[in-house]
Amino acid sequence: MAGGQPVSGASVQLYAAGNAGNGSVATALLTSAVTTGTGGGFAISSGYTCPSAQSPVYLVSKGGVAGAGPEANPSLWLMTALGPCGSIGAGAGVVLNEVTTAAAVWALAPFLKSGGNVGASCTNVAGLENAFLTAESLANPSTGTSPGAGLASTLTVPTNKLNALANALASCTTSNGGNGCAALFNAAESGNNVPSNTLDAAMNIAHAPASNVAAIYALAAGEALFSPALSQAPADWILHNTVAGGGMLLPASVSVAASGDVWVSNYFNTVSEFIPGGAAAFASGISGNGINQSYGMALDVEGNVWIANEQTSANSGPGDVTELNSSGQALASDLTGGGIDFPIAAAADSNGNMWFADYGDSRVTLLNGSGTPVSSAGGWGGTSLELPVALAVDASHNAWVANQAGELPITKISADGTRVTNYDCDCNGASGIAIDQSGNVWVANYYGDSISEVNGCGTMVLGGVTGGGVHHPQGIAVDGSGTVWVANYLGNSISEINGSSSSAPGTFASPSSGLGSDAGLLEPYGLAIDASGSAWVTNAGNDTLTQFIGIAAPVKTPMAGPPQTP
Repeated sequence: MAGGQPVSGASVQLYAAGNAGNGSVATALLTSAVTTGTGGGFAISSGYTCPSAQSPVYLVSKGGVAGAGPEANPSLWLMTALGPCGSIGAGAGVVLNEVTTAAAVWALAPFLKSGGNVGASCTNVAGLENAFLTAESLANPSTGTSPGAGLASTLTVPTNKLNALANALASCTTSNGGNGCAALFNAAESGNNVPSNTLDAAMNIAHAPASNVAAIYALAAGEALFSPALSQAPADWILHNTVAGGGMLLPASVSVAASGDVWVSNYFNTVSEFIPGGAAAFASGISGNGINQSYGMALDVEGNVWIANEQTSANSGPGDVTELNSSGQALASDLTGGGIDFPIAAAADSNGNMWFADYGDSRVTLLNGSGTPVSSAGGWGGTSLELPVALAVDASHNAWVANQAGELPITKISADGTRVTNYDCDCNGASGIAIDQSGNVWVANYYGDSISEVNGCGTMVLGGVTGGGVHHPQGIAVDGSGTVWVANYLGNSISEINGSSSSAPGTFASPSSGLGSDAGLLEPYGLAIDASGSAWVTNAGNDTLTQFIGIAAPVKTPMAGPPQTP
C-alpha cells in the first residue's frame, strides 16, 4: 500500500540481514522477486531457506503503480521488518506501507545503508535482534499501523510522530512516475547525497534527525493518511519510546546487559530491570539486600549488577555495596571493605574488578569480582580527591575520577592505587565522565553548562566548551564510533558532540536547544548506549526511562572499560 492505495506491479523481495558488519549486504532469499497484483497483493509460494531460524528477515518492495495511476513510480520503495526467519508461519499476512517503512528504518538505522541493506557483525546478534523487536513495537507488520501488537503495559511508543513521518514519505507515493518526490528528496538531502527512493530518503532523515525539520513537517502536514499525527513541527525527527513502572522511583544510573536487558538503579530502595520490548522483569523492582539511595550502578563483564548504596539505611550509615546476578538474585550484600564510605558511583573494569567513588571521605574503592577489597581499608586517593561523583576506567585499568570541587578536578588513579595524579580540565562542577576508544576523557560540567576533554596523558584538549543544548549536564557516554552523548539534567534534552576521531572533534552535532526536547524528559540523569544503537536515559523527575531509538553507533554490552564495537 502507498498513499493509501494498493500498489500493483511492485517487485517484492525477502531478505536476510547481512552478518559482515553494520550495513553489510543482505541476502535475497527468493530466487526471483514476486510481483504485486492489481490489489497490491503478493504471495510467496515457492518457499525459501532460512540461513538460520533466528536470522532477522525483512521485505522490500520497489516501484509499482499506486492506485489507478497510469505510470509506475520507480522511486517508491517500502520496507517491513519481520523478525526471526523461523517465526514466519505459512499463510502469514504482511503489509508494506509508509508506517512499516518508517518503523523499520528508524529502529534499524545503525544497521541500514542505502539500497535497503541491513546487516550487523556476527558478534552483535542480540543487538540486531533487539532492533527488530523495536521495529515491531513501533508498527504492526500484519496491519501496517502503529503501535505494534501486544505492547507491554510499561511501554509507550511515539505513534503520532511515526505517523507524521509516514505522511511525509507518502508525499512521494503518487503514481506520476516519481515526479512528486522531488520535495521529499530535497528535504532528505544529506550533504551532497540526494536520495532517489523513499527508503533511502527515510534513512537520511533518521541519520540526520535535526536537519530540515520544518521542510519535512510541511510535507507531512500536506498528507492526512495516517493519524493520529503531529499537529506541529517537532524539535527533531528522533523517535523515542518511554518506559514506566518496574519499581522506578527517582531513577539514576542505567546499564545494559549483553542480552539487551536494561538495568536502572533508583534512589528510593529499588533496582529495576526491563527486558527487550520494554516489559518489567520485576513488576515492583528488586528491593532488600541493602539496596538504598542507589545513585550508582554498573554491570561487570559477567553481567552481574553492582549497586552503590550511598547510605546504609534511610538516613544513616556510611553505605555499602550490593551485588546481584543477571537474574536479580543477591550474590553479596553489605560489602563495606576497601574504604567504602557513602559510595555514589560505580564503574566496571574489563579485568572483572569494580571501582566505586566514595563521596563521604573523598576516596575510591576497588573490589575484585568476588567482592574482596583490592584497595586499602581507607580507600585510595589520599587528599587528591574532592567530592568525587563519577568515575570511568581506561584500557590500562586506570580509574579517572570526576571531582565536583577542587582546582584540578580530574584525578587519574593507577590500577594498583600507587599513582594518583590530578589534572586541569577547565571544569566547573564535574558530574559525569566517560572515556573514548582512543583513551580521551570527556567530562560533563554541571555548573559550567559545558563539556571538557583531556587526553590519556591528562593534557587538556577542550576546556569547558558550551553549546549544543548543554545545560547542567549529568550523564555522559561514548558510542561505538566515538560520538559523545550527554543528558542535560536541567535542559530536559540530550546533546551530541563529535568525537575525537571525527573531522571536527569537540564540535556539537546537536542544535542549540539540544535533541529530544519533545520526548518528555524531566531531570534526565543517567545515559547508556546499547548494542542496537539506542541511547537510554533515566528521568529522575518523572520516574521514567526513555529510549532514543537507533540514534547512536552500537556498543558492546555490558560496558567494562572504554566502549567497544560489538
